[in-house]
Amino acid sequence: MHLSFQSLNGFTRPLARLIDQFERLPGIGPRTAQRLALYLIRQPKEQIQALIQALQDAHTQVGQCQICFHLSVDTLCDICHNENRNSRLLCIVADSRDVIALERTREYKGRYHVLGGLISPMDGIGPELLQIKTLLARLEKNMIEEVILALAPSVEGDTTSLYLARLLKPLTKVSRIAYGLPVGSELEYVDPVTLSRALEGRRILE
Repeated sequence: MHLSFQSLNGFTRPLARLIDQFERLPGIGPRTAQRLALYLIRQPKEQIQALIQALQDAHTQVGQCQICFHLSVDTLCDICHNENRNSRLLCIVADSRDVIALERTREYKGRYHVLGGLISPMDGIGPELLQIKTLLARLEKNMIEEVILALAPSVEGDTTSLYLARLLKPLTKVSRIAYGLPVGSELEYVDPVTLSRALEGRRILE
């Protein structure tokens, strides 16, 4: 196990291990890791057990929807199971965080398809590693009137959008949401109002 010098400095080994685990989480630096660890060891045993149980339940019970690949505890997620959603409108996103961000707008009423990432040759991620074959199968099986590409305005997002547009334009109408945010921004950090406007202002890819 890797333990940084900073984590070991001044802490007992069990606490240093806890801090080290927190530091491995995205967005958690050494100081935040220390604050979290010191907070938790002061909590009642019942609260710690509840946290452990919640982590175990999430890890063992949360999987993927078999249709759209959004997070789900059942075969179908709540969105795919909802018959009131517009089944002819399909929004393509990189991961489930984007679904959650778009759902916060309360404006989009269609369905989703989660790619599981973006094309990134530098990271060894090609189209074959994403849920693109399953996307094409959905279009062949279902009457989709419009596919909305809701991918981040980054090099990887643009690359993936261009790739998908070439594949999908012969099959259906393809659009991409308009962005009022800096290049490289992620959908999960965009406020609901801006995302709503981006959906409304989406442009058809010719």
